[in-house]
Amino acid sequence: AEGTIPDEIFEKATCRNVEEAVEAAKRVGYENGIMIKASEGGGGKGIRFVDNEADLRNAFVQVTNEVVGSPIFIMQLCKNARHIEVQIVGDQHGNAVALNGRDCSTQRRFQKIFEEGPPAIVP
Repeated sequence: AEGTIPDEIFEKATCRNVEEAVEAAKRVGYENGIMIKASEGGGGKGIRFVDNEADLRNAFVQVTNEVVGSPIFIMQLCKNARHIEVQIVGDQHGNAVALNGRDCSTQRRFQKIFEEGPPAIVP
């Protein structure tokens, strides 16, 4: 469908087992830390921070057990980033509008504590 990521590209970005995750982490590098993220996770489930291979091996198993069957991504941690969410509403005719944004950066264990809207940090 238009507007979706082709399956072959999506599959290249995911890790199906711990060995693929280890290889992906080696390419990304552990310098800033690695995030293991289940695509279908949320609410603090299916996400772990690691900074070495031994922890990655353990955390990968935890993530896959928390969100069974979900594609898993290995990502470099972006330090000092903000978590900004924007809602977009569109119709079948191609019309779309962005609604209010919100800053969801205040989190505990990867779970939002509160949302600030509109976000003061975004003009």
